[in-house]
Amino acid sequence: MSTPSEKYESDSSEKERDVAALSLDDPVADQIDRSVVVGSWLKQVAMWALRALIIAVAAYALWFLLSTFWVGLLPIILALIVCTVLAPPTTWMRRRGMPSVLAALISILLFFGALGAIVAVVAPDIARQSQVLYLQALEGIQRLQLWAQGPPLNLNGEDLDNVLNDLVSWVQDQAGAIAGGVVTGLSTATSLVITLFMVVVLVIFFLKDGHLFLPWVRSVMGRRGGWHATELLTRSWTTLGGYIRAQAIVSAVDALAIGLGLWAIGVPMAFTLAVITFVAGFVPYVGAITAGALAVLVALVSLGFTEALLVLILIVAVQQLEGNILSPLLQSRAMNLHPVIVLISVVVGGGLFGLVGAFLAVPAAAMIAVAFRYLLDITSLQAGEKKAAEIEFITPEGLATGRVNEEHGRVLRQRWREDGEFFATAAREYGQYDDVDVAEDVGPPPAKTAPSPRAEGVRRPATKLLRRGGDAVERLLDSRRNRRK
Repeated sequence: MSTPSEKYESDSSEKERDVAALSLDDPVADQIDRSVVVGSWLKQVAMWALRALIIAVAAYALWFLLSTFWVGLLPIILALIVCTVLAPPTTWMRRRGMPSVLAALISILLFFGALGAIVAVVAPDIARQSQVLYLQALEGIQRLQLWAQGPPLNLNGEDLDNVLNDLVSWVQDQAGAIAGGVVTGLSTATSLVITLFMVVVLVIFFLKDGHLFLPWVRSVMGRRGGWHATELLTRSWTTLGGYIRAQAIVSAVDALAIGLGLWAIGVPMAFTLAVITFVAGFVPYVGAITAGALAVLVALVSLGFTEALLVLILIVAVQQLEGNILSPLLQSRAMNLHPVIVLISVVVGGGLFGLVGAFLAVPAAAMIAVAFRYLLDITSLQAGEKKAAEIEFITPEGLATGRVNEEHGRVLRQRWREDGEFFATAAREYGQYDDVDVAEDVGPPPAKTAPSPRAEGVRRPATKLLRRGGDAVERLLDSRRNRRK
């Protein structure tokens, strides 16, 4: 039987072995506590959560501002879209000596004259055919009802009447929703006439003085900011104009092919349906489906099932050719957006601002993509992944800011190498990482060349910051050496 003193000595030796197993005396243990790992994870999660929260707040603030000032912003946006079509002929006339005001007025008169001519042709056709289509629709519904009551379905007439009444109510509700969506962006304005008047006035001023806008921006924002703004705004304007023109060509081809096909089949209001197809083509995917369904419905009501099936085959064939050949060919260089992004943009824009929002959703997404790609270009320059000559800048100001950012990135990378060399040397001096290879980890030291004045201007504050950080690290290393002694 062991004595109490022997039992105490045995327990003490076991505790010493446990302490030795924990390697508490080793300042350079191969493992770290799990709390350090979890804490670093939580720190990263907190940082990303804060960034996501800031982005969400900014997005909500942007949506709130757009909703509040939508009535005033809508004429400006519509005027800019119209200017993408009228700016090329206006610029062409101005370069040939015509005054800016006269060139703008001629372009506007031609544009609205063409719109007026289309309305003058379409309106009588709709008024003439609407009553006939209404009577034919009633007759077709009655025929369908009689067919459903006979074999092989043998449905009850009262049940059919109830289903028909529910269908009519649903169509009326959908018509009201569509009508509400059409005027969502204009409902708070005094009237449609005033909105159109504002658009015309803004188009005149934009066409007349638009070429003076970028010089004014450069004078206000300064050299560096003006260079960035010039390149970014020019890219945005080029993308917007390219999208509108490409979509106009695609919609015109669709309208021409479908209109000729409807005329050959004998569908009434073929020209009107072609115009609707052209206008609906500016709302990707949703517009084409809506216009195609309308054409099939008119053919079904007026001619019958066989002709409606032919119209459906015609529309599907035209949409397949347009979606697989024409649209990628024309819009790949204009927008370069994935179809999923386009569809999500249309759905979100339509849900927030109705039909006008669906129409403006794709240009807005294209503008956001332009800004994001420009940010990626600048990041690539500063990271050393690309050179200014490898990026396609549109303006001389963009090329200049590209070269400046390339030089700035060279200075940043030089500063990063100096930081890496300093901390690697400090770690080797401390004795914790004896196998640190500075040449392998941070790359070879740069050539000793005389820095440019611009580089010196960037390096001076960086050198002060590095010196302060170095002093702090030296104090930390000294305290650790004293604790080891």
